[in-house]
Amino acid sequence: MRSASGDTEGDAVVAALAGDEPAFAALVERHRRELHVHCYRMLGSFEEAEDLVQETFLRAWRRRDGFQGGPLFRAWLYKIATNACIDRSRQRVRSITSFADVPWLQPYPDDLLDQIAADGDEPEAMIVSRETIELAFLAVIQLLPPKQRAVLILRDVLEWSAADTAEALDLTVASANSALQRARATVRQNRPVRPVAEPSETEQALLRRLIDAHERADAESAVAMMREDIRITMPPLPMLYRGRAMVAPLLEEGLTAPGHWRLLPTRANRMPAAASYLRPHGETEFRAFKLDVVRVEDGLVAEITTFDHTLFPRFGLPPVYREG
Repeated sequence: MRSASGDTEGDAVVAALAGDEPAFAALVERHRRELHVHCYRMLGSFEEAEDLVQETFLRAWRRRDGFQGGPLFRAWLYKIATNACIDRSRQRVRSITSFADVPWLQPYPDDLLDQIAADGDEPEAMIVSRETIELAFLAVIQLLPPKQRAVLILRDVLEWSAADTAEALDLTVASANSALQRARATVRQNRPVRPVAEPSETEQALLRRLIDAHERADAESAVAMMREDIRITMPPLPMLYRGRAMVAPLLEEGLTAPGHWRLLPTRANRMPAAASYLRPHGETEFRAFKLDVVRVEDGLVAEITTFDHTLFPRFGLPPVYREG
């Protein structure tokens, strides 16, 4: 099991476990962002992940006498966070069989992903690599039972050993390995095999053209930038639009009927995104309306995931768009 900062935390851990609450708070705070990303991966929800990080810190404080010391304080926090997320997942009563059944899916601002600092033992690229933070990956792993999802993340994202994963989840090594095989099979079956490239200028240029078409209410140009098998989903609504023939009339109405649009480029989940502001007919202000996260494949828009404006503040986006 990798330990990113345990060797530098010895004194702080000793003080914290002795009951020094400020020392404990400062110690766990060092891990807040990476634990938040971990809980987000487990749950698919930015807001729920915030709750679970706080729950993790509370559980850790209450159970501090159970930590045996040594350089694995960070791994101990991950164990607590993972099991807290499993508990939360089991409270969800809906059966998840497709992407349309994941109404809680939310985007993650790239600026916050960038806060996770790289170090020699746990490079930032592994924790927040595009392949494992893309919305498509997050949606697919929500199809997994909670413990399978946890095994997959601990083994394939965090690169924990089978033994450490089994210990963290109260499984045998054989059970952990079996769960991993089943999880990988589900992901392969439901996620297309394709290269996941890092963000490129080509994507940014396409996003700029898409924004221009949107603001001009030019649905025809927007559709021309999309693949024939374009896919649009709108969490939390259980809607799926697939193919240009279905998407074209949707865009034609959406770009003209509500009013006028202004868009700002941003990034989410290591993907290009656009924040949309709507000025309804007869009104004077462009107000926050939606966030579109765009997946590009072969130079065309392959998928758009549309969210409401709830997380605009987390993206540093204003509630109202001001001209100029």
